[in-house]
Amino acid sequence: MSAQPKTGYTLEEYLELERTAEERYEFWEGEVYAMSGGTKEHDCITGNMFLALSSLLRNKKCRPFTGNMQIKVPAALPYRYADGSVACDKIEYERFSGVDLLLNPVLLWEVLSPSTEAFNRGDKFTWYKSIASFREYLLIAQHRPHITHFVKQGAEVWSYEEINGLEASIHLPTIECTLTLAEIYQDVEFSQESSLQLLPKPSGTLIPY
Repeated sequence: MSAQPKTGYTLEEYLELERTAEERYEFWEGEVYAMSGGTKEHDCITGNMFLALSSLLRNKKCRPFTGNMQIKVPAALPYRYADGSVACDKIEYERFSGVDLLLNPVLLWEVLSPSTEAFNRGDKFTWYKSIASFREYLLIAQHRPHITHFVKQGAEVWSYEEINGLEASIHLPTIECTLTLAEIYQDVEFSQESSLQLLPKPSGTLIPY
């Protein structure tokens, strides 16, 4: 998801922009960011994720959401957009300025691009941690089959692993599902250079992230 800032907005001006524009926007300290995937790979990956999770969660008490669902993030109000999310059990919403905000996602994912990778790994991840229900985070590369996977283990500790290659799979313990990277990246075309397979790093490392 790309972020292109425009400055000098009040919250009221931002909310009016959100109501009238076709694009999605995020607001932070007077700056408004246009949120758009920008590539066919981004769109393909987000669609694959939603379809796969919809199938796996059909008979469970969890529901996936697309990137159009606004998420209330206490550390970065009024709301944020993720590329996708999952909430479980009793799904909670809050009505704000005519839209429903998701309050209790357990899993969030972002599809990375060169312009957003540092933001999604840094500030946005920090903001997401202010959501009490948030337990699992996926950062999905689009230039090669690679996923960074974080799982909350304690108040300030998250486990961390990197998954590489179309033959690999990823287990999502928060929602008890397993996805293959082949289905996540179905129909995504990689250049010969970016599709080179890398040796996976050791998984399960605990870090105060």
